[in-house]
Amino acid sequence: MDKVYVHGMKFYGYHGAFPEENKLGQRFVTDVTLELDTKPAGVSDDLDKTVNYATVYKVAKEIIEGEPVKLVETLTHRLARELLDRFEVIEACVVKVIKPDPPIPGHYDHVAVEIRRERG
Repeated sequence: MDKVYVHGMKFYGYHGAFPEENKLGQRFVTDVTLELDTKPAGVSDDLDKTVNYATVYKVAKEIIEGEPVKLVETLTHRLARELLDRFEVIEACVVKVIKPDPPIPGHYDHVAVEIRRERG
């Protein structure tokens, strides 16, 4: 299966299990890998036969900057479901939501949740 990558999308959201996260908000970085057959678009040069990257970004922005939730797992699941619902050409997707600055003690680069969801 062919893959389309939209990685490093940056957003600001109010998600988290701690009250200060819901009040102050924080950065989120999102990577999306979409699995689909790109041949129809490649042969025809027709945007309607593939995924529009701008729309992928818009969907991610709606979810990540939208209604606050407690878990990154919930954000990741919602984004995967919405991408599969909006784009019939996507057979499967891998969605990774990265929380660079969670309010937990310690030294690390980030925390993240990555899921793979298939149509059906």
